[in-house]
Amino acid sequence: MYNAGKVIIFIVILIGFLSTPMWLNFGRLEAIPQPELPKDKEKCIESKEYMRAYHMKLLDDWRKQAIRENKHLYIAKDGEKYFISLQKTCMKCHTNKEKFCDSCHNFVVTHPDCWHCHIAPEVAEKWQ
Repeated sequence: MYNAGKVIIFIVILIGFLSTPMWLNFGRLEAIPQPELPKDKEKCIESKEYMRAYHMKLLDDWRKQAIRENKHLYIAKDGEKYFISLQKTCMKCHTNKEKFCDSCHNFVVTHPDCWHCHIAPEVAEKWQ
């Protein structure tokens, strides 16, 4: 190979360039946000671990059940019954979108489109 030296130099430069974000953030660990939970409630509709991992799946399933299947009752794993509604069930306890929803969603850089259809609790309070 006549260009082996140039190829190796190119590969080293490419690896350095592609790994730059990792090196720039080395040692800068951001604290994982702890969303503000309601003070008057002891538990959510499911366990904390389940809600952290699967809340979007749960909300998506609720949407399908409410809109397509006309089902409006959710039975949790502990047997307790809840009305299928982001506004009337979830936001009854989690009243501050910025301190609860946005803190984690901003950390993981995701922008769910819940608020295109639903009304944030802070906005709903202003209307009443």
